[in-house]
Amino acid sequence: MPAGPAGESPREKQPALTVDGVVLLRRPTTHPRGTCDVLLVQRRYEPFQGKWSLPGGFVEYGEDLAAAVQRETAEGTGLDGLLFRQFRTYGDPERDPRGHTVSVVYFAEIVGEAPQVKGGDDASQAAWFPVEDLPELAFDHLEILHDVLSTCGLD
Repeated sequence: MPAGPAGESPREKQPALTVDGVVLLRRPTTHPRGTCDVLLVQRRYEPFQGKWSLPGGFVEYGEDLAAAVQRETAEGTGLDGLLFRQFRTYGDPERDPRGHTVSVVYFAEIVGEAPQVKGGDDASQAAWFPVEDLPELAFDHLEILHDVLSTCGLD
């Protein structure tokens, strides 16, 4: 491989790979909080410490993407065994202030009552939020959530 600027190999400038999990809770239409909630985690560390985000994180070397989203969601929320489907990939080089990251977004849906969740790992807390009343979200997670809701006909 030829060296790049300052003797760097091209591999040293590869984007980091992450996964994000959009977990939606569909409630009966008679529920007082509305019909759809989203699972969010409050970030324990920078960047965006204290802000809310979708559960997710970096893919470990040798890890399957579907396993990574399961692991990251379980570590951050306590929920395990969700049926995730791959949704879309986001790769704007400016999406993460730490550097260029590419995120493969997965989507899961729960119907009925909200399962108990708790923050863990790098999430100080986890909670369900009505999609009509969201806190400020970190990264490009509001855009991602809007894309999922639009595709699912929930916007």
